[in-house]
Amino acid sequence: MFSILLAIIYMAFISLGLPDSLLGSAWPSMYGGLQVPVSYAGGISMIIALGTIVSSFFSDRLIKRMGTGLVTAASVAMTAAALWGFSISGSFLVLCLWAIPYGLGAGSVDAALNNYVALNYESRHMSWLHCFWGIGATIGPYIMGLCLTGNSGWHGGYRTISLIQLALTAVLVFSLPLWKKQIVKSKEEHKQAGSLKVSELLRLPSAKPLLATFFAYCAMESTAGLWASSYMVMDRGMSAELAAKAVSLFYLGITAGRFAAGFVTSKLGDRKMIWLGLGAILAGILVFALPFGNATAFSGLLLIGIGCAPVYPSLLHQTPENFGEERSQQIMGMQMACAYAGSTFMPLVFGVLAEAVSVKLYPVYLVLLVALMAGMQGVVARRV
Repeated sequence: MFSILLAIIYMAFISLGLPDSLLGSAWPSMYGGLQVPVSYAGGISMIIALGTIVSSFFSDRLIKRMGTGLVTAASVAMTAAALWGFSISGSFLVLCLWAIPYGLGAGSVDAALNNYVALNYESRHMSWLHCFWGIGATIGPYIMGLCLTGNSGWHGGYRTISLIQLALTAVLVFSLPLWKKQIVKSKEEHKQAGSLKVSELLRLPSAKPLLATFFAYCAMESTAGLWASSYMVMDRGMSAELAAKAVSLFYLGITAGRFAAGFVTSKLGDRKMIWLGLGAILAGILVFALPFGNATAFSGLLLIGIGCAPVYPSLLHQTPENFGEERSQQIMGMQMACAYAGSTFMPLVFGVLAEAVSVKLYPVYLVLLVALMAGMQGVVARRV
């Protein structure tokens, strides 16, 4: 039965990835019919991100009351409803309203599942589960593309993903008895430990540097993926079509790297995997910045992605080790909130820098974020 539950969690991680890349792939076909500027996609994305940050931050309270299984099922159901709302929307304002449950549903399920896996499974499963997230993030735009080339348009794309999420909700509801044992255990641990205020959590050894690490990592990953194409076009003179295709190497590196990391992370441990990943990211940035044509740019992007692969899952998996099982869910929610804050705001900061100074700062910006991660991990190593 435990293996059945693990299979369901793998399905849930695919479902987490499915909606994440839909807006970007559908927006070129959406904004004209909605009669809004192309830049308005940022407003919808920001609402989703803020909802995710809020729900991540308060996920511990929900899980204490409802348990991981029920929170996961309810969150996926909320996301399914929001996606269906997108599919029947005909105005930008309505899309913004549906973006609220869209974001709120994503944050709680992410924090709940990551903490559950960190507590109950080996680190290899964390790597593979986030690899499955990448599969979902890849399948989502493909389904949207099929709908756009057919007669159903972007409304049909959102409707299709909504139905998939709805089917997963049904599976999760029927699987609730499988979570029951862990829910009882979790409630007993929380009863013994009690809840800490945010200020008290921040005073825990290594809390601040680890939260900063999550912020910096997601800031680096999001900035790397969002601005790589613009850098190659504006600084390297690469065609827009070729640059767009090249960025897929970054995400291919993350997905394939997480699959491969699952085979070695149990032997090396989370901390070594984090340092290996940071080293590979730095090497990839340096290769990417070399002025030797497209080959180095492509190789660098792939290497950056491979380096990113083990960092995030390993950071998540070591949460119970760093803070104890009784505190891990509270800390996990804060970590996810910081991660989403980094991925939401720091790419915007680089956009301002690129416009005000130069897009040439792209490799420097990434190196500074890697240096921040390395420095914070050094502090953690001394404190834990």
